[in-house]
Amino acid sequence: MTTVIGAALLWSLPLSSWGQAPSAEKPTRIALRAARLFDGKSDRVLPDAVVLIEGSSIQAVGTGLAIPAGTRVVDLGDVTLLPGLIDAHSHLLMEDDTENGGDGVFSTLLQRSTAERALLGAKLGREMLEAGVTTVRDVGNSGVNGDVALRNAIQRGWVPGPRISACTRALAPHGGQFPTFQLAAQPLIEQEYVTISGAEEARRAVRQAIADGADCIKVIVDNGHNLLSLEELKVIAEEAHRQKRPVAAHTTLDESIRIAVQAGVDSIEHGYSLPDDVVAPMVRKRIFLVPTDGPLEVCDSFDEKVGNVERQRKMKERCRRNITKAQDRLRRAVAAGVRIAAGSDMYIVLRGLTRGQASVRWFIAYAEAGLKPVEILRAATVNAAELLRMQDRVGSLEPNKLADLLAVEGDPLKDIRALKQVRFVMKDGQVVLDARAQPKRVDEAVRF
Repeated sequence: MTTVIGAALLWSLPLSSWGQAPSAEKPTRIALRAARLFDGKSDRVLPDAVVLIEGSSIQAVGTGLAIPAGTRVVDLGDVTLLPGLIDAHSHLLMEDDTENGGDGVFSTLLQRSTAERALLGAKLGREMLEAGVTTVRDVGNSGVNGDVALRNAIQRGWVPGPRISACTRALAPHGGQFPTFQLAAQPLIEQEYVTISGAEEARRAVRQAIADGADCIKVIVDNGHNLLSLEELKVIAEEAHRQKRPVAAHTTLDESIRIAVQAGVDSIEHGYSLPDDVVAPMVRKRIFLVPTDGPLEVCDSFDEKVGNVERQRKMKERCRRNITKAQDRLRRAVAAGVRIAAGSDMYIVLRGLTRGQASVRWFIAYAEAGLKPVEILRAATVNAAELLRMQDRVGSLEPNKLADLLAVEGDPLKDIRALKQVRFVMKDGQVVLDARAQPKRVDEAVRF
């Protein structure tokens, strides 16, 4: 049947088209003008900026560049152009609505199939893109390769969304990140994690992840009650690096951070404590820290008028202690020269904010730890691009890079909160948001 239909279609073509290659359209040429531009590398903005784009790539960046005839000019006005932002720790296929009884990964796994979560990821991915986040690293909690399916759908143009570096299922000690399950529920763990025991299982798991389409390897070094060994981690790093994949290490304990650094992973995810003795080795080995700390005001979400007043008060106090401690370790890391890549770890619903807006708020919160605006911007652009091994394509505005850009009102090098005021977004040379003619969003009073 297929052969007959194909033959019929062939005979229906005009004779003049037989044997001819389809004519390629000339790439669109666009010139973006803006009052200011931050290229991702400099520590200052470029005035009277022009970015020349052909097809999906940047051709030239400079002040007052001559614009070739026939180029479509987009005058963005009094805004600052930036490289597209990068979230190096995202969970696009997970959404936890705590106000409606959500319970993180556990409830998601019980209630939603991987297919449904991939469709959710398409919605959240679009929200990320419209907030100016044009690239993400999805670090697991995506079901059985749902992140790979979403990545491929975006690449093929089926749905709009950010460029995705997919980690597939995370490698983990027994139990994954779940509490103790009854025997009948144990198979649920394998839908979210590949649990390993021993060096050869670790090597096999890395190879399986790459066969499944992984761009990166995520490993849960500790889950609070179980810890991978140094030998297992070394094998994971060795096998991943042999196949040119970076390793992201989820760590929350001093011991897990130490062995992850010793094993030579590429990034420490969270690393809330970051003991002093690992800082120098991280600098020497060029291991990134991906801090996922939120703003202190997130602690106000524990409403003392709801439920047990004393319990809510204690939760708020503990939240503030934990974030204050995390901010201290971030200051120490930056002062010592540890490189920072921005990551939100956003998977909860924040009322009044899209997923993208919420994720960008987490980047802005680095300022509470004393990071300068330029340090935050680099963490979310050039640094994150290097961690994802995409520095040849994204992370800065320069010739031959992909045309991933956003424009914000104000000057984010003076006030990082300008990242909230996104007026224009482009990915791969295609305009995905142009909000210049729309009224400003009033979200300054939104409570976390």
